[in-house]
Amino acid sequence: MFNRTKKFIQDLEQLEASELAFSLETLPLNEIPPPPELTEEDAQDLDAFCLAKSYFDLKEYDRAAYFLRGCRSQKAYFLYMYSRYLLKSLSLPDCWVRDFFTAHMYTELQMIKEALQKYHSLMEAGFAKSTYIISQIAVAYHNIRDIDQALYLFNELREQDPFRIENMDTFSNLLYVRSMKPELSYLAHNLVEIDKYRVETCCVIGNYYSLRSQHEKAALYFQRALKLNPRCLGAWTLMGHEYMEMKNTSAAIQAYRHAIEVNKRDYRAWYGLGQTYEILKMPFYSLYYYRKAHQLRANDSRMLVALGECYEKLSQQVEAKKCYWRAYSVGDVERMALLKLAKLHEQLNESDDAAQCYIIYIKDIFSCGEQLEHAEVSNALRYLGQYYFKNRLYDEASLCAQRCCDYNDAREEGKALLRQISAVREQGEPSSTDLSLPCVFNPLSNNTTPVRRVSPLDLSSITP
Repeated sequence: MFNRTKKFIQDLEQLEASELAFSLETLPLNEIPPPPELTEEDAQDLDAFCLAKSYFDLKEYDRAAYFLRGCRSQKAYFLYMYSRYLLKSLSLPDCWVRDFFTAHMYTELQMIKEALQKYHSLMEAGFAKSTYIISQIAVAYHNIRDIDQALYLFNELREQDPFRIENMDTFSNLLYVRSMKPELSYLAHNLVEIDKYRVETCCVIGNYYSLRSQHEKAALYFQRALKLNPRCLGAWTLMGHEYMEMKNTSAAIQAYRHAIEVNKRDYRAWYGLGQTYEILKMPFYSLYYYRKAHQLRANDSRMLVALGECYEKLSQQVEAKKCYWRAYSVGDVERMALLKLAKLHEQLNESDDAAQCYIIYIKDIFSCGEQLEHAEVSNALRYLGQYYFKNRLYDEASLCAQRCCDYNDAREEGKALLRQISAVREQGEPSSTDLSLPCVFNPLSNNTTPVRRVSPLDLSSITP
């Protein structure tokens, strides 16, 4: 098993080197350097070099350097010095290979902006046709949930290299999120025809069955992927998701823990554990795992919203407020942070703060032209209508009530509020002139992007 894994890694490294060479501009024949001639020193050092190379491939750099001492050929001397160098530190030389390594590490550390800058500079330097770089850029966009851009790049990658299997499991994750069942079915059938015994193929098929809600079959294919590669991080995490769908929480916990053993920096496994313990009604455990996920994805609003929900269950409302506001400030992906913050203010009878959150939420929705769940928008308008009515801002209350009439679940309450406003006006009661109260239907600016304000609250006070 070890030899097969070692051979696979060597073949993969050779494949990546060939892809990079293919992406470069071809040289004319007269500019291609001739191969170096075999010298007497090369012949004398050949046996020692082959032995040391074997130790080097096994990452036994001290043994490689030991058997190369005294060798005088250029290849042997290079391997000798390189082995000693690897034993001391990883101070990388300033060359284009370093940029590839740095970009890859940026991606692993979720420093996506820096990774994209590195990859784009490499493309400008001559690797514009590199399918490896295109795939890594697509993975980077996948990590920041820019699904449209990631899908575009993966489709472009498929056009350039239609028989490619590497990274297709990530492509299938995007198709799954968008519920693109025909495209995911085509991808699964296509990869089966190319090589059905690849880890990526098994993961793609697993995602396809999961999208069809056949979770037992999906888990079976993720298990097959793990038999091919027990350290496949994505397969462990996805299998945990499937066990969650099957309500098998103990198996899901085991799968997520295996994923963490493979890579402790995988936020999805930590987040999955938090969700599992939340289902088991163990909020202290959930809080611990959500905090781990938040440390790895500090600007992911989903982690902050999950933290806020845990703090609410633990009756730590102050910390919950901080998390919800921070989730909105960093860019709320699911548009839930302000709603949860507003409802928390409602529960605490903080009507002014609740109204402010609902106002920001409504302005964001209307300025972006988004159509979200009617229940959420109608609830916000219903609350604001009652809030303005209690504060005798009858014009604003009337506008909210009219908007409520656009939604089936709030239509009757909107009509009732309009009748109340008419009755009050008939009695001659004047509207309030308090300008300190906010209005939701002020004229919007031409900029359609919601303004994200950074919270002055310090999250460092949050403790598990």
